[in-house]
Amino acid sequence: MKLDSPGRPVIALAMGDPAGISPELTAKLACLDEIRSRARLIVIGDRRVFDEGARVAGVRTDLPNVAPSADPRIIGSDAAFMDLGHLDPATVERGVASQAGGAFALENYRRALTLARDGQADAVCFTPFNKKAMRLARAEYDDEIAFSAEVVGLETPASEFNVLDRLWNARVTSHIALKDVASRLSVERIHRALKLTDACMRQAGLAEPRIAVAGLNPHAGDGGNFGREEIDVIEPAVMASRAEGIAAEGPFPADTVFLRAKNGAFDAVLTMYHDQGQIAMKLMGFDRGVTILGGFPFPICTPAHGTAYDIAGQGVASVGATRAALLLAAEMAGARKPAPLP
Repeated sequence: MKLDSPGRPVIALAMGDPAGISPELTAKLACLDEIRSRARLIVIGDRRVFDEGARVAGVRTDLPNVAPSADPRIIGSDAAFMDLGHLDPATVERGVASQAGGAFALENYRRALTLARDGQADAVCFTPFNKKAMRLARAEYDDEIAFSAEVVGLETPASEFNVLDRLWNARVTSHIALKDVASRLSVERIHRALKLTDACMRQAGLAEPRIAVAGLNPHAGDGGNFGREEIDVIEPAVMASRAEGIAAEGPFPADTVFLRAKNGAFDAVLTMYHDQGQIAMKLMGFDRGVTILGGFPFPICTPAHGTAYDIAGQGVASVGATRAALLLAAEMAGARKPAPLP
């Protein structure tokens, strides 16, 4: 298929951890006409790992190889493979996190981010990473947000969002110990999280996002009986956000707010910590959930699930969440001005 629609966004798709399901997911995704009709893909990784993933997935791919120096905007195909030639699949042990696997995924992701940073791609996607492998390859690796900010040179706030169909989950704290959550909450941080959530959702096409804010304590503190964070910190942040025109409400008990959001009362739920929202979102749609890194100058999307080491190499991994991530990235990038041709 030739490039007959120059307005389609260019998406840099980085292969994730080679010991998990990432290679087969990447291969399956590259074969979907639904994706290739909405975006121009540049897949980044090692062709040998990709071809092994295609073999496991039972699919045949037609992606031409391009040089690492190629400009994705002028490649004469709707999808191509940027072969970095940096990992022999014969050295990969399935289901085992390794320094080599982490280095592979990091370099692929760095290259994808660099393309978008330099205006050669409109969005970035990646198949699942394994954080243990990433830290074996880079001891100071914290998470994708910090790494992405470093590569892109971002100095403004960024955050991770989970999206299931049209329902968003934002959070105030993320990858920290649960015992540290309460001390990290402040009016300023919650207010900032609400402003970033509102801005990112507007960029994704929602004119006036309705954001529910979850409490921290059981029953949202029960009027102070089970903690005062709702009274002293969360409610003042909600009120400050409402004064700025953000459609925020709460705090609501965390054990019921997702039921209301699922039934259409809200477009997003802002939770106070990682699993407070992740558990609800994954129960509602594990095979469709998407993670967005918000606050960057271009969309960054990935499936919300992990590397699934337990089923790696079996060819049974569902492409549903990865497909949803690519389609959302294409939708968000398409709402912006595509990267201009040189």
